[in-house]
Amino acid sequence: MPEGQDSSQEKTEQATPRRLQQSREEGQVARSRELNTTLLLLASSFGLIAMGPALIDDLLAIMRQGFLAQADDFQGRREIVAFLVNAMRDAVFALTPFMLLALMVALLAPTALSGWVFSTKSLAVKWEKLDPIKGMKRIFSVNGLMELLKALAKFLLLLGVAMLLLWNRADEALGLATEPLSIALRHAGNYLSWSFALLCTAMIAIALLDVPFQLWEHAKKQRMSLQEVKEEFKETEGKPEVKNKIRGLQQELAQRRMMEQVPKADVVITNPEHYAVALRYDTDKSQAPRVVATGADLVALRIRETARRHKVVLVEAPPLARALYFSTKLEQEIPAGLYLAVANVLAYVFRLREMSASSVKAPSFRDLPIPDELRRD
Repeated sequence: MPEGQDSSQEKTEQATPRRLQQSREEGQVARSRELNTTLLLLASSFGLIAMGPALIDDLLAIMRQGFLAQADDFQGRREIVAFLVNAMRDAVFALTPFMLLALMVALLAPTALSGWVFSTKSLAVKWEKLDPIKGMKRIFSVNGLMELLKALAKFLLLLGVAMLLLWNRADEALGLATEPLSIALRHAGNYLSWSFALLCTAMIAIALLDVPFQLWEHAKKQRMSLQEVKEEFKETEGKPEVKNKIRGLQQELAQRRMMEQVPKADVVITNPEHYAVALRYDTDKSQAPRVVATGADLVALRIRETARRHKVVLVEAPPLARALYFSTKLEQEIPAGLYLAVANVLAYVFRLREMSASSVKAPSFRDLPIPDELRRD
């Protein structure tokens, strides 16, 4: 690698699914002209074998009708035009099945390798393709060399197969001269159809070599540098700084909604400083008290301050506060193991509502019954 060149800019990485999808939308997919040509020729050759006899009979009938026509049959220009139109119509009807077969294969053959792709971007004029310098580079590239080798291989292969066919079937070809015209035409059509089919079958070897090469060449063109992969990942997943900003805004919004629930709480259980958990017990909506706000350190401080402003009872119960904070998530009901401990706290809170605070003695909540699996010391 040249000195100073960034290795991340080398096209060493396989194309990502997103890159392949974008290339497909632009019409850049692996295509093999040899495969398309081979499929079209094979379909045409076997179509001629299947439809050839009927096609020859129809064409012979059209020719016979033309040769047997008499001058007396044409009284004027209108009769001549009508005769020609009828002959052309019959010829079109005779050739239509074969032409439809060829058209259908021509449309479906390109989908054999990469499926159906239609893109208006591939139809756009690309002026850089008119650059003679780039054109020379394409001619003398690996792809250009491959095209030259394929053309030479096709020529030699078809030449060899054609010579073998002529050598092995020379007597049959020469024997056509001794047959009546109608029979000779049918035999000639059969001879040419099968010879054409064998020549087309030889093209399969070229297609089998071209398809892997085109797939490899397409994959090579779609390779990405390490930097391109990183940039695509950032675009797909989001840049880290943007994601952090969004996450911060989401957390701020969630905390704001949580603080709006503190005034509706029945009690806020504190550590007393490090943790704070606000509980609400609505017998109509839940079977157990539910956590409506929870937080540690600064968030716990905000919960306590909000509770004081709205005259929500604060209870210092360090073991219970830690157990609730670590075992229960926001908007969840408390675990069954903490029912008894929370019931003692709520009983005190409900007595405060019914009686004045001076007449209710605040019990100690440091020795509440908390299961060992929920205790956090």
